[in-house]
Amino acid sequence: MNKPVDAPAGAYARLEQRFRRLSALREAAGMLQWDLSTVMPDGGRPARAEQLATLDVVCHEILTDPLTGDLLDEADAEAANLSDWQHANLKEMRRSHTHATALDAGLVEAMSKAATACEAVWREARPKADFAAVYPLLSEVLNLMRQAAAAKAEKLGCSPYEALMDQYEPGAREADIDRVFADYGAFLPDFLPRVLEHQARRGQPIEPKGPFPQAVQKDLAKRVMERLGFDFRHGRLDESHHPFCGGVPEDVRITTRYREDQFVQALMGVIHETGHALYERNLPVDWRLQPVGSARGMVVHESQSLLMEMQAARSAQFCRYLSGLLRETFPGIDGALSPENLQLIYSRVEPGFIRVDADEVTYPAHIILRYQIEKALFRGELQLADVPGVWREEFKKLLGLDVPSDREGILQDVHWYDGAFGYFPCYSLGAMTAAQLFDAACQAHPEIPAEIEQGKFTTLQGWLKTNVHSLGSSLTTPEIVTRATGRPLDVNVFKRHLERRYLS
Repeated sequence: MNKPVDAPAGAYARLEQRFRRLSALREAAGMLQWDLSTVMPDGGRPARAEQLATLDVVCHEILTDPLTGDLLDEADAEAANLSDWQHANLKEMRRSHTHATALDAGLVEAMSKAATACEAVWREARPKADFAAVYPLLSEVLNLMRQAAAAKAEKLGCSPYEALMDQYEPGAREADIDRVFADYGAFLPDFLPRVLEHQARRGQPIEPKGPFPQAVQKDLAKRVMERLGFDFRHGRLDESHHPFCGGVPEDVRITTRYREDQFVQALMGVIHETGHALYERNLPVDWRLQPVGSARGMVVHESQSLLMEMQAARSAQFCRYLSGLLRETFPGIDGALSPENLQLIYSRVEPGFIRVDADEVTYPAHIILRYQIEKALFRGELQLADVPGVWREEFKKLLGLDVPSDREGILQDVHWYDGAFGYFPCYSLGAMTAAQLFDAACQAHPEIPAEIEQGKFTTLQGWLKTNVHSLGSSLTTPEIVTRATGRPLDVNVFKRHLERRYLS
């Protein structure tokens, strides 16, 4: 895995230098994006949009420079002199080049500016349930994304929607995702009523009564983060409208949002984002600022956050550890903070409207809905103006609920308004991958559940670093999963996990 001391001279070495500069510029853009989403005053948005668009164009120019293409061709001829990691790095360079050369600089700049403007209006439209206010801007984003998808599809030899997914999950194909989602879609209608019936027999949890001061919640969150393995010398915790993880491996930034009447969602949001952060921190140092040293894709990334949140932190073992910590932090409500009650809270299944608040049983239904809408939009089978109505109809079929307004429907997620079409499938594929990885880790180290009960994550994190984090993008997602677990992604592992947790 280690990078040779002396990189081979010639085209490949020059490409490494070029991609090192490119990666540094992209990281700078990422830090500006973090600032925009956390502490930047609203009046700075026009200037920030210009800054981000400029950086996007500069990065695009580096990739599309004819010299980059020439160096890639020359480096292919040097293949016999390259190590396995250098071969993988060259492959990732080629993939980035293919994506970039499909688009002209004008389209790249237009997409960046349109997404920044649309996202700003979405922030105001969402609480007002005013889809009409953001519709013209979203229409422009979608129009530009359709142009980009068509151009990339031609270069990649896939469908337009697959070209968009490839940006987040390299090699993702509709047929594979259709198969996985159809399997789960057939499983849910029978499984969900059984879960709800079993849950009713167990009784309602006691809801912890606040107030829970934000400063106290943040201190609690930081203590839990440190237990999970987060190093505050290389990162920080902040607040934003939508929890996210950003920054760079040496300085990982995560955010959450707090409510003083409850701590449940904020704490799990922090644990989720810490999973992302730990992946970034443990990427291969020897390949820093090279494509092969980056995270493999968003399926693996989401698997790391969901492994920490859903597999580890909602387990009975973690609830026993967390109970003691919460009783120290919020004295006087011991019954609500018992391990048994916490497990009832954190394993509560209740079909609802909001994706980010969904339990892990019904969460895939939210993703399947968005996936089907995205596919139809990019196949030309659905117009944007019709999406709110289709959303209500399909949501009713999936979870039996009537969506009360667009705030709980099409306006609830930032992704489309920020131009991130093709991202949503990664969430549920990541959840399924998380179940399979956690199962394999516990088989390799049966002591992991007992350690989690003590608030210890060293063994689990060590296994993840060896089998996932340190591999960067040297392998494909299916190769990483197969190498770590002994088989490709298997939705049955996820279903067995749900059956154990929610029916036993």
